[in-house]
This record gives sequence, structure tokens and C-alpha cells, in this order.
Amino acid sequence: MKPLGEYEVWLVTGSQEMYGDETLRQVAANSKRMAAELDSSPVLPVRVVHRPVVTSSESIATTCRDANASDSCVGVILWMHTFSPARMWIAGLQAIRKPLLHLHTQFNRDLPWAEIDMDFMNLHQSAHGDREFGYLATRMQVARKTVAGHWEDPQVVGRIATWARAACAWQEAQHLTIARFGDTMRHVADTEGDKVEAQIKLGVAVNGYGVSDLSDAIRAVPGAAIDDLVQRYEQEYDLAPELAEGGDRRGALLEAARIEAGLRGFLAAGRHGAFTDTFENLDGLRQLPGLAVQRLMADGFGFGAEGDWKTAALVRLVKVMATGLPGGTSFMEDYTYDLDPAAPKVLGAHMLEVCPSIARSRPRCEIHPLSIGSRSDPVRLVFDADTGPAVVAGMTDLGERFRIVANVVDIVDAGHELPRLPVARAVWQPRPDLRTAVEAWLIAGGAHHTVLSRAVGPEPLADFAEMAGIEFVLIDEETRVSAVQKELRWNAAYYHLVRGL
Repeated sequence: MKPLGEYEVWLVTGSQEMYGDETLRQVAANSKRMAAELDSSPVLPVRVVHRPVVTSSESIATTCRDANASDSCVGVILWMHTFSPARMWIAGLQAIRKPLLHLHTQFNRDLPWAEIDMDFMNLHQSAHGDREFGYLATRMQVARKTVAGHWEDPQVVGRIATWARAACAWQEAQHLTIARFGDTMRHVADTEGDKVEAQIKLGVAVNGYGVSDLSDAIRAVPGAAIDDLVQRYEQEYDLAPELAEGGDRRGALLEAARIEAGLRGFLAAGRHGAFTDTFENLDGLRQLPGLAVQRLMADGFGFGAEGDWKTAALVRLVKVMATGLPGGTSFMEDYTYDLDPAAPKVLGAHMLEVCPSIARSRPRCEIHPLSIGSRSDPVRLVFDADTGPAVVAGMTDLGERFRIVANVVDIVDAGHELPRLPVARAVWQPRPDLRTAVEAWLIAGGAHHTVLSRAVGPEPLADFAEMAGIEFVLIDEETRVSAVQKELRWNAAYYHLVRGL
């Protein structure tokens, strides 16, 4: 079973009637083989479904409408095997609402130089057939990803897979609801945003609930559910002695289990894929949810602290993109810096809520005081993040548009023990360097809450932004602050013009 096997992308091949039945039969056979081999690739996380070759405006428009109506179809791959006059595509491209990938390839990799004749040339016309299509798609301002190269090339297959993961996240966004317990943290700016615009642009619905609604669900949790969760804690984590059976803080662990069971049940009943809370509104909760949030994120839920629903959405969507991939994805925050000139680093953490999917080793379940929130000491998992390349991304609402800012980083070993830091954490070195990355992030107005993922890179985030029609700014090893400043100014003009039109 493919990791995202409930979803599929359609391979739609363009041609035209003038080539005759024999050529069209060969086009169909080649297209079917291409779809079958892509479908069998372990790299593709979704099914690849062959659709009948389209040769007229009517067949193209019908196929596009069928894609719109299919809940399992998350995107359409378009390929012009022969020349397919692009005016036939106008109605279909006006109708299509699913993400598009324009695959510029040809069936054969190598030319049979000694046997080439005009029949061969008429059959294999992608080199200019795709240019005809590309012209029209650009003239119509159709958002799509373009991938060039032979369809059996692993790099090409990998890029198709990346786009397919972003398309699955886009499909998820159309149905994603976020449970927001309480409001945002008072006086904070970048956690705010236009929820109506988010639903228009992204499909994400943000629904507010009183914390009392959650506390009612927590109080209703039966004892058996609590006992079952505690047994799982004992199996999956190293418990601090005071939380173990007979420990003097065992009651706090039982309360953490009660919170998890109640929160999990509330989210399941409302079919919510993400949620937020805030330490400023804990009415009826004995401790700020820590362990519960961490475990729910490990199971794929999105989360944002202090009412940050944009980050909760992004965590969930990146987790969908990362389905079946190693590395993990977590809610994160740049907390403090080590400014040693030899190797400056970021220490990322949060009060409690870092996902154990990024843990280097078996987490330890601990309890420590929390100086804010006016509640009893919360239980949480403590661990160090695994090392390796990663991406840190945040989404902000600039008033007239949403912007995703992403930074490619390298998670490293801290080089020091952290015996007094009672939270899960990650230490990383931003690319190209800390000074450039931080200046570019600040200039771009990047959020202070982020998503950290070792499972996916920046490309699926960029693909998703293209699908959503929102801005994407990448900070990586090639970034220069002056270039980012220019890019942001150009982007501002572009989005202003688009809104005006």
C-alpha cells in the first residue's frame, strides 16, 4: 500500500484526431505504460491512474470536470505526446480546479537515429507539442508545476512525487478544520490572521470553542481510558521516578492521560485535524496540555500554541506531505541563539509542545514547574532532536496576502549537555549562515512560530504555495539579503496588481 494510497493523480495525454487511429492507438499504449510504471514506483506516494487520450475540446473539458468531481483525484499530470493544438485546452483549463503538473517528456529516451522517419517524428512531438501547451497555460495564467526530463529518470520521478505530496496537502486543506480553544495570546501580532480569507484561499476552516467545552470532555473520560494510556506511556517512554507507579507525582501523569483522552475524543468527534490552545485561557484544565499535544502531533495532528491557527494548519499540512517518509515534523520556535563566531546556532524549543517524531532517541517523560499559566506542573516529553538537514517554515498574514517563509537548516548536536532545560529541543545552523538567514527572515516578516521538518524539503512547500496562490520566500545556501529585499519588493508589486485585477 502506498503511503497516501487513498489518493491518486491522473495522467492525461494530449493528441489530436488528425494523426489517425494507428498513431492514436500507439499514443494510448505508450501513455498506459508510462502510467503503470509510474504507479509501480515506490517513490510515488499516490496511485497514478491512466486516463483516455484526449483529442478534442469536448474530451479535454469532460476529463477536467471529472477530475474536479473526484474526491480521490488530488492532481492531474498533463503531457502532450504529439502536437495537441492548445486552443482545444481553453475550456478545460478554465474549468480545472485540481493542481496541475505539466510533464515535459517523451516516451522514448534515446533516438533510434538509423530508423527515424516521418512516422516516428509525427508520433514523438513532445518537444514542440508541450511548448504549444505551455504557451497557452502561461497566457491563461494557469498555476502549475513544470517538470522536464525523461519519465524514467529518478530525478523526474522524485519531483513528480514531491508535487504529489503537496497536492495531497492541498486536498487535505480543503477539508481541514482547526479547533481553537480560547483566543490568541494577548497583544501578540503574528499569530493573528484573517480566518475568512484563509478559508477562501486555503480551504482551512478555523472554529472557536470555549475551553470549558474541552474541560467537559476531559472530565467525562472514563478511568479505563486513563489506565490504558498510562500503560502506553510506560511502554513507550522512560518515566521519571516521581511519575512511575508509587511516585509522589503519579497523579499528575494520570491527569495528563485524562487530558489526552478528552482532547483526542473531542478532536475525533468534531473531525478536526488540528488545534490550538493558550496558557492564558485554561479554564477547567488542571495543567497546560503538554504530553497530550506532543502525542497528538506524533499521530499527525497539527498544533499551534497561543492560539496560532496558521501554524497549526501548516503543521498538519506538512505532516500530510511527509506521510511515509522518515525524519518527523514538529511545531517549533526559534527560542535563543548561541552566537559563538566559530559556529553560531539556534536553540529551538517551546514551553512543552515539540513532537517526538523528531526525537533522536527514546523520550523521557518528566514533570517540571511552568512559571506561566497559573496551573499545576505539566507533564511533558523531553528529548533532543535527531541531526540532519531540515526545513523550518512559518506562515504569516500580511493583510492583503499570506506568505510562507522557509529556511533550509542543518540540525546539529548541541555539543553540550542540557541537564536543566526541561523541554524537548532542536539545535540547528541555518543556511547560508545565521546572520544572513535571520536578517532575511526578519525582513520577510517571518513568523515566530514555525514548522520544523526533517521529512520534507522546501520544494513541496513551494509547490503548495503555488497551488494556493500564496507567496513563498525561500532562504537557503544561495540566499543574499539584498536579493531577498528585491524579491520582496517585486512580490509586493505583483500581488498588489493581481488583487487589483
